[in-house]
Amino acid sequence: MSFTIDSARNIFPNTLYADAVPALTARFNQLSAEDQLAWIWFAYLEMGKTVTVAAPGAANMQFAEPTLNQIKAMGFQEQSQVMCDLANRADTPICRTYATWTPNIKLGFWYKLGEWMEQGIVAPIPEGYKLSANASAVLNSLIGLDSGQQITVLRNTVVDMGFDPAKMSNFKRISEPVAPPTEISKRTKVSIEGVTNPTVLSYMNLLNANDFDELIKLFAPDGALQPPFKRPIVGQEAVLKFFKEECPNLKLAPERGVSEPAEDGFTQIKVTGKVQTPWFGAGVGMNMSWRFLLNSENKIFFVAIDLLASPKELLNLAR
Repeated sequence: MSFTIDSARNIFPNTLYADAVPALTARFNQLSAEDQLAWIWFAYLEMGKTVTVAAPGAANMQFAEPTLNQIKAMGFQEQSQVMCDLANRADTPICRTYATWTPNIKLGFWYKLGEWMEQGIVAPIPEGYKLSANASAVLNSLIGLDSGQQITVLRNTVVDMGFDPAKMSNFKRISEPVAPPTEISKRTKVSIEGVTNPTVLSYMNLLNANDFDELIKLFAPDGALQPPFKRPIVGQEAVLKFFKEECPNLKLAPERGVSEPAEDGFTQIKVTGKVQTPWFGAGVGMNMSWRFLLNSENKIFFVAIDLLASPKELLNLAR
């Protein structure tokens, strides 16, 4: 029986992913808009004590700058309303603009709002404000996660704000310019204990080099990629779009892996290691696994990217 995308998702079923992340994101989404905004502010302050947030680059911010300047010129009450509208996913011009941004632009937008709140430029959380019991419980749960899971939850909380793109006609996502690939002479090569497969090694090296046009050639035409906690993205065109929008300047540090034959000439390979994002300091790495299913031509038919439940899962290579 040949593999399908659905059956491919079941390779290496003993992989334990960080289910606390979608669970905590769901709890956040159940909070009131006021609590969500206060929670983001308190989380921003808490994270600042332990995790360094990198300032967004100009490329990320050029599309958000007009909206930020518009908010900056508002009074505090109107600023607060804009932020509530975003949390409520209201149908407003700013919420529609926000919906068109990539995750990196949205993260930069909230980073700048956080800075302005500290400086008193944007309406701050009222002095002495206390989170509700539900919001406090969600914040305490966040504090209990490891840093890689924390930053994933924080990302999730702002990415889904704004108007629903599915309700927008002629929706088109606005992306920051894609950085050119790293020069060949400046590229580094990974080594993975237990894995020598050239496709898997090239996947890591090309992603680290931002060379997405070459990276997509490693996939079968009907190949798929499953991001953490998401449904698979199917087809080279859709996967390439994901790479360009979501993966610039990631740093993959695979450590070890295992390779074994599967049915119908396929090969399944599991790799574990860490990933650093450009948004957080070099000391913050997310514990990840990559579960590859390669076809008989050594092309990627399927790869699942999993945020792991704990650092000890880096050693879990069991089938």
